[in-house]
Amino acid sequence: MIGPELKFKDQVVIVTGSSSGIGKACAIHFASQGAHVVVNYASNAEEGQATLNEILEQGGSGILVKADVSREDEVLSMFRQTIDKFGRLDVLVSNAGLQKDAAFLEMTLQEWQKVIDVNLTGMFLCCRAASRQFVEQEKNRSETNHSELAIGKIVMMSSVHDIIPWAGHVNYAASKGGIMMFMKSIAQELAPHKIRVNSVSPGAIKTPINKEVWSDPEQYKSLMNLIPYKRIGTPQDVAKAVAWLASDDSDYVNGETLYIDGGMTLYPEFSDNG
Repeated sequence: MIGPELKFKDQVVIVTGSSSGIGKACAIHFASQGAHVVVNYASNAEEGQATLNEILEQGGSGILVKADVSREDEVLSMFRQTIDKFGRLDVLVSNAGLQKDAAFLEMTLQEWQKVIDVNLTGMFLCCRAASRQFVEQEKNRSETNHSELAIGKIVMMSSVHDIIPWAGHVNYAASKGGIMMFMKSIAQELAPHKIRVNSVSPGAIKTPINKEVWSDPEQYKSLMNLIPYKRIGTPQDVAKAVAWLASDDSDYVNGETLYIDGGMTLYPEFSDNG
């Protein structure tokens, strides 16, 4: 697993919601690049442990931490456990999110609130905690160790539905739209502190959350009408993009959203002249 080019050697990376799907792929990819990875889960300890086991079995380093990102006390505890174990933080991948789908006319306040709490408020709590840690670390860093590179990197997990409306999923789409402006606003505010903030917006990705679509031949065929590149994405496609945004290779990239969607946002309906 551990490759010759360790771009994150001995860096400490928190990946929220890394017990499955895209988060799991991110955690494993960062570990393969030499990072110490904090694997986070909210409720499924077995899946979280499976992610960590895969990292450890392939020569990586990490710990498992339970935390619901919508709860401030649990987020703060996760960051304390990270610093207690590794002494620092270098990257936050704020990935945790969920869907609770319903037609707008039938959507309950609870269904709306739960998605906003996890997908948007969770971003606020985790990004605030990470940023405070980055600033504190910089205070303690000697002048001789000064570098022009970022002192900390944050990558948020958004979705193509931060710009594509999605009937029947208004809570989810609203949360992702909110992430875009939240990301840009804190990127602007934190840039003088040498903290870089960006996001990735995946399109159709082969994860358990949408298995009923990609596992059904007819639904998969219909899905391809929305993707000019004519394949569904993989969690690894997203993980590699996240790692690039968190690496020094992208040091002058700040406040940007990278769409990992095979062209889904290119208005494919107009590919045959409309």
